[in-house]
Amino acid sequence: MKTSLARLNSYLDKPVTANEAEPLLTDAGFPFDGQDELALSTGASDTLLDVEITSNRGDCLSHLGLAREVAAASDRALVLPSIELPDGAGPGVDGLTSVESSEPVLCPLYTARVITGVKIGPSPRWLIERVEGAGLRSVNNVVDITNFVLLEQGQPLHAFDLTKLAGRKIVVRCAKGGERFTAIDGTKHELTGKMLVIADADAPVAIAGVMGGLDSEVTEATTDILLESAIFEPLSVRSTSRALKLASDSSFRFERGVDPIGVDRASRRAAQLIVELAGGTLAEGVIRVGQDDPAPAQVTMRISRCQALLGIDLSAEQICDSLERLGLGPQTDGDTITCTIPSFRLDLNREVDLIEEVGRLFGYDNIQIKPRLELEVRPKQTDITARQELGRVMVAHRYHETITPSLLTEDHAAAFCPNSLKPMALAGETRRKDKVLRPSLLPSLLNCRKHNQDRGNEGVRLFEVADTFGDRDGQTQQKTTLATLTDAPDPHEGFRSARGVIEELTETLGGEAAYNTLIFEPVEDAHYKPAAKVMLLGEERGRIGVLSETILDQFGLQTPVVLAEIDYTLFVSQYPPKRTVGNLPRFPGIERDLSIVVDEAVTWRQVEQCVNDAAPKMLENIQFLTIFRGKQIGKGKKSLSLRMRFRNPDATLRHDEVDPQVNLVVEKLRQGVGAALRG
Repeated sequence: MKTSLARLNSYLDKPVTANEAEPLLTDAGFPFDGQDELALSTGASDTLLDVEITSNRGDCLSHLGLAREVAAASDRALVLPSIELPDGAGPGVDGLTSVESSEPVLCPLYTARVITGVKIGPSPRWLIERVEGAGLRSVNNVVDITNFVLLEQGQPLHAFDLTKLAGRKIVVRCAKGGERFTAIDGTKHELTGKMLVIADADAPVAIAGVMGGLDSEVTEATTDILLESAIFEPLSVRSTSRALKLASDSSFRFERGVDPIGVDRASRRAAQLIVELAGGTLAEGVIRVGQDDPAPAQVTMRISRCQALLGIDLSAEQICDSLERLGLGPQTDGDTITCTIPSFRLDLNREVDLIEEVGRLFGYDNIQIKPRLELEVRPKQTDITARQELGRVMVAHRYHETITPSLLTEDHAAAFCPNSLKPMALAGETRRKDKVLRPSLLPSLLNCRKHNQDRGNEGVRLFEVADTFGDRDGQTQQKTTLATLTDAPDPHEGFRSARGVIEELTETLGGEAAYNTLIFEPVEDAHYKPAAKVMLLGEERGRIGVLSETILDQFGLQTPVVLAEIDYTLFVSQYPPKRTVGNLPRFPGIERDLSIVVDEAVTWRQVEQCVNDAAPKMLENIQFLTIFRGKQIGKGKKSLSLRMRFRNPDATLRHDEVDPQVNLVVEKLRQGVGAALRG
């Protein structure tokens, strides 16, 4: 930002030289980019300072803002201009104009004042010097006043010729696609429906927050003025400015945020100066459409945290002095300091922001470098460790982690959108196809699999942990999920492999307590054939299945794949696992394998339940081995093999002790699932 040294000094009780201002502002976080002597058209001279302002400090894009920083960094005091609004006369402003707004989000606040009977002419010498001292060109008294207040207060203003507004009204709305607009600099633009405009009863007269229109500009023939002061949503201003390749001092400030309470203050300041320098009568009142002034926000800071983060032993009095010089009104209560944040400090929201302010005023160069670096050893965060363990397990099973875009086409998003969840599309037209936030990670993995297929890669195994999005009953739903994709030339083997990975993850992250609650329940699902619900801790946490041929064709895949998607947050919430440890067995066990023929519909869970219901003595473990289907078994049947391990902890187990228990299991299987021993 380029600022006039003379203008800067007009807001300080004691003047500062350019050589003094440079270190003061640089140490406060506003480095100098240079200074130039400026010859003004009035014959006077001034020093033009070029100061770098970071994007989060929109409050310093004004002379008052920079003067406030100089005052806080030195023993000077800020001198605020006196604003004495002349009494309104004649009809009220409501009888002269009106304001309508259909975009309360893009324009949270719009105010309008009316001044009638003004005389447009050259600006007085002092005003010309103030405007030209900041590098701007003097136009006329009214335009120069709006620029003067913008530079002083940081609040952009615009003056319309009221008689040129159709219907003598203001309408805040989005442009109609194809509307044409001629800016005040003479450039012509075609507008889109995403651009916010200030219109009259017929057509746009300004691009909101960017630039006014040529048709409503103030000229020597102007007698009645509508003075605009407003807030426009930063992202809307930025996107419109970029799309039209149209930038201005106003858009530069609106893109960084303006003081919500400063809107009316700047309007009153400009109205005061217009009546003083251009004459006219200020209409009674102001039209205000939008939000009320926000209540002052409060942010707390711990003194101990400030000392620890800065690495210096500042006293509470020193900390409060720094915050007081910035106008934050600190109040101390034990170790806590509570600050009331001025409305123009949009960057102060957290404790660390206040600590940064203390560091800035103390001076980072004054913080000594210690000869030894002290580190406090702390355990790893459990969520980070759990994430690392998950990755270790997946990589051990030959899975590759993917990081895919969060945007999908509408068709791919709809293919995996859960019931009652609606996809969320991005506003704007920056992407022609991929503009829907993904409600599931699975389409992203399938697109990645298609990319590998096109390059001849086989045996692909992928996983990803990321957020998914959706709209349910008007509320945004966002959750983190784990998704896996497994190539499955043999779908049954692929399903068992993917299921085994989930079981190992559950045991690794949650221990036996979580693993014992893990259940895979068959379910009908249009996406998969077959499919199962992943039940954990008594609730459904995800699904796993062989992708249906319909969706396989939709994504152009030639190899069957097994997909799984699980709620990641709950999946790792059991970490670290609680494990029980016992002595190693002193005596050998006996293993018995059974091959049973059952109906195709019988699940492993049913078989496992029958074995447990039989309650054989000294049964230590039951394990699934394999499934066989063939002509020898018969149509609609399958052969399921399982292994049981028996062990006596106090003595060597004998076969004649195990045989009755095996017979008991066989009989229970026959009764429970109609099983027959395979010969």
